[in-house]
Amino acid sequence: MQELRGQAAIITGASRGIGAATARLFGEAGVAVLLAARSTGEIEAIAAEIRGKGGKAEAVACDVADYTPVAGLVDRCRDTFGRLDILVNNAGVIEPIARLGASDPAEWDRVVDINYKGVYHGLRAAIPVMEAQGSGVIVNLSSGAATGALEGWSHYCSTKAAVLSLTRCADKEYREKGIRVCGLSPGTVATEMQVLIKASGINPVSQLDPSVHIPAEWVAKAIAWLCTKDASDIAGEDLVLREPESRRRIGLPV
Repeated sequence: MQELRGQAAIITGASRGIGAATARLFGEAGVAVLLAARSTGEIEAIAAEIRGKGGKAEAVACDVADYTPVAGLVDRCRDTFGRLDILVNNAGVIEPIARLGASDPAEWDRVVDINYKGVYHGLRAAIPVMEAQGSGVIVNLSSGAATGALEGWSHYCSTKAAVLSLTRCADKEYREKGIRVCGLSPGTVATEMQVLIKASGINPVSQLDPSVHIPAEWVAKAIAWLCTKDASDIAGEDLVLREPESRRRIGLPV
């Protein structure tokens, strides 16, 4: 990951789990990181941790459901670090898990605002900057749910399917402009989301033993790898981390 040194990245949903692990790994790799989350307490602590180890990091409160603060992230990244090379659209929620007939319309809409519109907002804000500089990588966090229906997850499955479509559209429109847009389907990861899934008791994923979930640090390593030239052939689609060949290329256990 030496080639990433000196670059600047925005990570949404950076307060815990995959986002926090990615921010820490980027910091170690010499990437200047702008951490974003709806509240600043946790991301400020992570940013301070990165700075304490000699890295560059700032924390900004941002609700990705609203375009204006997302555009503000891009401005802040350029003002603070002088550039924007990487965007990791990681923010996402799965709660409340419920079958369609019992779902809360307001809560269902909120998941759409975060999981789907939040990714669009990131793309819309970052692409003009990356297009002007002729380069950039955008990684959209996807899921196996993007291509498979699961009981109780209508909001999550449909929004992740929409994100996969956005990845394909952005690639078609901007690959020739030097922007690489790709997705990452990490499989089940040992984060708070799996705790919520387990508690729901709905669908087979909730019945999985916690020991099968991979650590967030593996996903962070996959995201960092996707930002390197080694992954230049992966664009417009999701990299599926459960596939042995994907793990081999990244250097993860198979």
